[in-house]
Amino acid sequence: MTEGAVPDSLIPYDEIVQEALRAVVGRVLGEVEQAGGLPGEHHFYITFKTQAPGVDIPAHLTQRFPDEMTIVIQNRFWDLKVRPDAFEVGLSFNQVPAKLIVPYAAVTGFVDPAVNFALQFQAQADEPEPETAEAENDAPAVTREDGSNVVSVDFTRKK
Repeated sequence: MTEGAVPDSLIPYDEIVQEALRAVVGRVLGEVEQAGGLPGEHHFYITFKTQAPGVDIPAHLTQRFPDEMTIVIQNRFWDLKVRPDAFEVGLSFNQVPAKLIVPYAAVTGFVDPAVNFALQFQAQADEPEPETAEAENDAPAVTREDGSNVVSVDFTRKK
């Protein structure tokens, strides 16, 4: 073994960690569902792959965001339902209501700007990083400042 080389693991640590961190998203949304709304100033930006298996969004949103989109869970959302593998939520896009179903496996980012908390899930190394467009789902935009508590998970196999 050459110095500095990382041996290939027979245990899929990257998948295990990604799954565990995505479970944080489900737990937080579950708390919001049980409480019947967001506590205090909390609100969420959730970025997800629109073409991922199990994602169910209206066709006009898939056309507008063919790879990835970010939704805002803040003032105008309804029918939040949290399942073990996905969440459902009603949102308005340009005053048009829409129901979205998003599996946690499709989530690539979760941000709560109220407390400077963020999780980012990196795409595999062989996939190009797409530009993410805001979905503009009838909520005010909040820009996250650098230096936040971002947990970035990037598992790239060295060969």
